This record gives sequence, C-alpha cells and structure tokens, in this order.
Amino acid sequence: MNTNFDYAAESLRTLDWNRYFTVLFADKAHRPGLFALYTFNAEIARIRQLVSDPMPGEIRLQWWRDLLSGEGHGDVSANPNAAALKATVETYKLPVPALEAMIDARVFDLYDDPMPSLNDLEGYAGETTSAVFQLASLILNNGEDAGTATVAGHAGIAYALTGLMRALPYHASRRQVFLPSDLLNRHNVDMETVFQGQSTLELSSALSELREHARHHMKRVRENLHDVPENVAAAYLPLALVDPYLVELEKSSDQALQSLSELSKLRRQWIYWRKARKGLSGL
Repeated sequence: MNTNFDYAAESLRTLDWNRYFTVLFADKAHRPGLFALYTFNAEIARIRQLVSDPMPGEIRLQWWRDLLSGEGHGDVSANPNAAALKATVETYKLPVPALEAMIDARVFDLYDDPMPSLNDLEGYAGETTSAVFQLASLILNNGEDAGTATVAGHAGIAYALTGLMRALPYHASRRQVFLPSDLLNRHNVDMETVFQGQSTLELSSALSELREHARHHMKRVRENLHDVPENVAAAYLPLALVDPYLVELEKSSDQALQSLSELSKLRRQWIYWRKARKGLSGL
C-alpha cells in the first residue's frame, strides 16, 4: 500500500465490491475521494456485525464523530481509512453535518427496535444511502453542488430498499428486521415466523409491495436524470443493479428467508460495463 487512499480502495474491494467496481468508471482524479467516502460508509454500516452488544457499537460510531469534529484522540494517520476520509472532506469541502447524520442514523442498526413505518424507513435511507449518492456527486463535481439532491434522494431509497430486502435472511437470523411495521401489519405478517426463517404468503405479499415501492423511486430517478451532469454519472452507476436484483428477488419471493439473492461477479461486471457505456441514459 502506497497511500491511505490505496488502503481505502483495498478495504472497499473487500467490504463493498459493487461500489468498488463502479469507482473504476469515474474520473481518475476523483477516484481516491470516492474510495474514501464509500469505505467510510461500509465501515459504519458493518459495525453491528463486529460487536456483541450496542455499547461497543456506540463507542465506534462516536469515534467517527470525534474524527469529523476534530476532537478525536490519537493520530488519525494510524487509521488509513479515517485519514483518507479526513483528507477527502478537506479537499472537497464535504458537509460534515451530512456525514454526522449518516453516523447518527446507524445507531438504529445497533438495536433490535422495529422500524415504525415506511416513512421512517425512507428517512433512514435518506440519511444513509441517499447521502452517499449526494456526497459522491459533490466529489465528482469537484466539491460544487451538482443540483442532484432530488435524484440522490430517490436513488438512495431505491438502492437501500433493494439492499435491505436482499439482506432480509441475515437480519432475520439476528432478530432484526428493517421492514416497516405498518407494511408488515397491513399484510398480517407474524414477526415470529420471520425470525424462525419461515417464508409465508403474508411476507411474500409485503415484499411485493416493497419491491414496487423501490421501482417507484427508480422511476422518479429516471424522470429527474436530466438535472444530473454527465460528469457525476459514475456516482449513480450502483443503481445499475437495482432492477436486476429486484427481478431476482421476485423470482425467489416464496423463499425470501432462505438465502441472499446474488448475481455472479461476472454478470455484475457486465451490467456495470454496459450501463457505463450509455452514461446516465443507461440507468
């Protein structure tokens, strides 16, 4: 490893290969910043997996808050991913409150509280995933507002809902479900059957509605793409997998709790390459 950004790139390739691969289609000058941002996102998103109870997770999240506020203890350079993020924030003048909001939203991950409503889930997706799309747009636009707030908002919700449905078997295995309670109640889903790994007709019906909600937000993304400059197109390339993943989820809807829906790496590479050739029009 030659630099902190090299370390961040390698970390991202391990933690979130999909986003790692999309960075390779971005302007070379801005790739380090994207690596740093995406690795930060992956780091705070996986904290629940690394701790046995909420308190250590809260401490890890506070460490990132302290880093961003300049109150961190010790040498930041001791953590290459943190150093890369700090340099990226300074280079592109990224809004620290947006990064802090991402951290705050991840506190929810540490506990087993239910997601109250679809509106709450959209808010969670907005503070986490939509923020990543918007910050990536800033990086690719050299720190200047690219007018992408609306697209980023819808993109984050579509991407997050799809990811949460794919991760449902894993979340249910630890008795944590991000599916909103109002949606589950509307379809009479018994949470204990979900925790026991039983795929029921009621759950299938609820997930069908959620897939349509994700598709609705993808439609809104496409309706607003005319506002997105081509130079930030790579920030939205991760969306290329939303439709294929939704199709795979639909195919296995009667076994929603049995396994994670995944596409081969070769197929994902092909989808990204094909979409990248078409730019924003390909989404």
